Amino acid sequence: MSEKTAKTDKSDKSPSRLPVFKTYKLYVGGKFPRSESGRVYEVTDAKGNWLANAPQSSRKDARDAVVAARKAFGGWSGATAYNRGQVLYRVAEMLEGRREQFAREVAEAEGVARAKAAATVDAAIDRWVWYAGWTDKIAQVTGGANPVAGPYFNLSSPEPTGVVAVLAPQESSFLGLVSVLAPVIATGSTAVVIASEKAPLPALSLAEVLATSDVPGGVVNVLSGRTAEIAAPLAAHQDVNAIDLAGADEALAKELEAAAADNLKRVLRPQPVDDWTADPGTGRMTAFLETKTVWHPTGSLGASGSSY
Repeated sequence: MSEKTAKTDKSDKSPSRLPVFKTYKLYVGGKFPRSESGRVYEVTDAKGNWLANAPQSSRKDARDAVVAARKAFGGWSGATAYNRGQVLYRVAEMLEGRREQFAREVAEAEGVARAKAAATVDAAIDRWVWYAGWTDKIAQVTGGANPVAGPYFNLSSPEPTGVVAVLAPQESSFLGLVSVLAPVIATGSTAVVIASEKAPLPALSLAEVLATSDVPGGVVNVLSGRTAEIAAPLAAHQDVNAIDLAGADEALAKELEAAAADNLKRVLRPQPVDDWTADPGTGRMTAFLETKTVWHPTGSLGASGSSY
C-alpha cells in the first residue's frame, strides 16, 4: 500500500458517534410539556432492557389536561361530523407515513415479532379510518323520529358527553389505545388519556402524530406514569363527564367508579378483550353519547284539520 493510499484510508475513518436519545414528553393542550413534577420512570422492553425514560405525570398534570380538554370541547363538538371524519382520516394518513417507527415501538413494548407488530400497526391505522367513516353516520343509527300518541314531532339526536378520561389498555399499547381513544373523539368529546403504564412509548409517539395532523390542541391530551396515581384525581374531577376504565384492574376500577359517582360520571367498566383486531362495533361510541329529545307541536293546516 502506498503512503498516499494509507493517508487517505486513515482520513476516511469516521469517528464513532453517540446516538441521539429521544426525550419523551407529555401532550397537553397541543403542547409537549415535561411533567410538572419533574419525575421520570424507566421504560423497559419485554426482556427488561432499558428503552427510555418516560415522564411520570402528577395530579397537577392531570388537572391541566382537563382544563385543556374542556377548552377544546366547544370547538370540537361544534364542528361538523364530516369535518371530524376528515380529521380522523388525516391521523391515519400520518400514521401510515410513520408505520415503521410504530412497528418497532410496538415490537419492543409488547415483546412480539416485528411482523406481528407491523400487522398490529396496520390494524390500528385501519381502525382510525373505520371510526372516521362513522362520524357522520352514528347520528342516524342512534337518533331518529319517535312515534308518540299526540300531535307532536318527537325527535332524538345524540350529543357528545364532554370531557372523557380514558385509561388505555395495559397490554395492547397501541391498537388497544386507538380502539378506546378514537370512538371518544369521533363522536365529538375530548379526551384525557392515561397511556399504558408499562408500555407508554407508542402512546407518546401517537401524540406527535396528533400534533402534526389536523386535531386541534386539547382535543386529545396524553399522560404517562402510574395509572392509579393519575386516574384518581381524574375520577374525582368535577369537570370530567365520563371515564373509560379499560386499563384498570378490578380493585382500581371499583375505587375509581366510587369516586366517579360524586358527579354522576358515565363509567365504562373494564371489559375483557381477547382480540383487539375484532370488529369493535358501535358500543364505545354510544357509551359516551347523550341523547337530546325535542318535542314540537305539529299544528294544523286549514279548516280540514290536516296537520304537518
